[in-house]
Amino acid sequence: MPLEIEDGAKALQLISSRYNQRAWRKKIEKTLSLPPSGFNDEAQRKIFLYLKIGLQAYKSRRADPPSWIVGGFATKEVIDRALFKPTVVDPEFTKEHVALLGEDPGEEVDAVWWEDMLVNWFEEPEEEVEDEEDAESTEDSESASDDDTSSDPSDTEQAQKTTS
Repeated sequence: MPLEIEDGAKALQLISSRYNQRAWRKKIEKTLSLPPSGFNDEAQRKIFLYLKIGLQAYKSRRADPPSWIVGGFATKEVIDRALFKPTVVDPEFTKEHVALLGEDPGEEVDAVWWEDMLVNWFEEPEEEVEDEEDAESTEDSESASDDDTSSDPSDTEQAQKTTS
């Protein structure tokens, strides 16, 4: 289940406010490596993609995996550019869309919250319809396998009689 709007905002605030704290750099890089489908809100997804692309370090496309510039002036420049001119993120964006960037999400955002956020990022809601169909197909296959096992011994007995 993608992140709800509130958690998505906290994740974006985390990326854009704690980048100079060494303890958070690896976590921010890990978050940037995630797919954008983890955001439920389209505006947050666009901001995340902007940060992901803007903070991506230049590396060889053949040999090196993607990495990000987290910390220092390059990160601050990418965030400040979005705050100053929101249309760099999306042509329809206004200052209200990017107002959350650079604000600290608060004390409740800690390592435990971050790990829970990662779980929620990838968690897909299970649909009951699919579960019922899976259960029916499992029952059908079990009954078919029961029928196969009951017919196998008689086939074996008939084969033994014909060979004798």
